[in-house]
Amino acid sequence: MDKRIFKNEAYAAVAELGKAFAAANRLEILDLLANGEKTVEQAAAQTDISVANASRHLKILKSARMVESRREGNFIYYRLSGRRAYTAWQALRALALEEAPALKALLRDFRGEMNSAGSAKYAGLQEQGAVVLLDVRPREEFEAGRLPGALSIPLPELEARLAELPRDKTIAAYCRGPFCTYADEAVRLLRSKGFRALRLEESVLDIEKAP
Repeated sequence: MDKRIFKNEAYAAVAELGKAFAAANRLEILDLLANGEKTVEQAAAQTDISVANASRHLKILKSARMVESRREGNFIYYRLSGRRAYTAWQALRALALEEAPALKALLRDFRGEMNSAGSAKYAGLQEQGAVVLLDVRPREEFEAGRLPGALSIPLPELEARLAELPRDKTIAAYCRGPFCTYADEAVRLLRSKGFRALRLEESVLDIEKAP
């Protein structure tokens, strides 16, 4: 084979895989699936797109081997194809967080003065017994995987269950990662009720994969 043909086809194969990351909805779907499998209908509802559009994005992700599927009755469930799929998305997200000024400004505008913590700070706080981990994702995602010692209170239930949280410790709320807003909403609610609260930046998979 001619070396130019080889190079063209090699880079084209990588570029074809890169198409899986070329739409915002597909990236959000990857974040969702990192927290447990979802049906097409669930993915559509949670990304605020049509079922047909969600199905199209999932088929592209499956073609790129980023996700796998299974059928149960009338529903098709999708899940990440493995940790490599998440690692690829995680690396792209980290690059954007580091190098995209518009994204940094967007996060600042949305979160304002909200305190946040990375995994190193979280580990230190947990060792000191000074923090309560609060998982505010839907219960099925908590059951699919959670941080050790975390308390599950899905965001819609939080205000009614504030009595379950101690007021003498910092509440570290987490959800699906840096672009998920459940934890932001939880921290705002907790602070408005007099709790010390901060947002944990990473998701469960981020911390599980941390060195």
